[in-house]
Amino acid sequence: MSDPETNHSPINPIPPVVVALFLVVIGIELAFVLGARGLVGGPQAVGWRLGAIQTYAFSDDIFIWMATNGIWPLEHLMRFVSYLFVHANFTHALFGSAMVLALGKFVGEVFSGWKVLVIFVLSGAAGAFGFTLFLTTSAPLLGVFPGVYGLIGAFTFLMWLKLGQMGANQYRAFLMIGLLLGIQLLFGLIFGGNGDWVADLVGFVTGFLLSFVLVPGGWARIRARLRHD
Repeated sequence: MSDPETNHSPINPIPPVVVALFLVVIGIELAFVLGARGLVGGPQAVGWRLGAIQTYAFSDDIFIWMATNGIWPLEHLMRFVSYLFVHANFTHALFGSAMVLALGKFVGEVFSGWKVLVIFVLSGAAGAFGFTLFLTTSAPLLGVFPGVYGLIGAFTFLMWLKLGQMGANQYRAFLMIGLLLGIQLLFGLIFGGNGDWVADLVGFVTGFLLSFVLVPGGWARIRARLRHD
């Protein structure tokens, strides 16, 4: 009889929560695409995407209205998270969901499923807050990318730890985020944009900082550092 400790797949499975996020993003996008082509939902389905953007995308104008009047209805507070699942088009959703799978698999090899979800959701919410804090725009914020950048932040943290353990230059861990933001800024200059890179950057920083606490042994390491100081 084979040893159960050694009889395992060399390929780590993708965490179920990451698969679920992927399926939600793609499922919503497929409904929009099929509805726009008249294949599901009847004539009203043509406007599903626009209706979803109006209802679920994050809006700087709506946040300012809530802050000014001190009114915080749930239907608008949920936009801090719901915008992550509404995209401008199929390519936008496909690229974002593919990055969720890739980054979620890497991060999920160290973090448990609920921690991956916490990083994704809180990074997305922080990205929306940064979007309204640092920008003044009427363009809506939509798409999964601030959450994805939170996962990139967690992945960068893991690389940062690994390089430190190897005695290598830890700044190399930030090459990915530097390259991605550089490409994004370049495309923004060429094709224009609404400044959503700000939300992505805030999402990255949030994911990186959350990893200090959520990484296995994180709380113990922080307490030990505080006692040492």
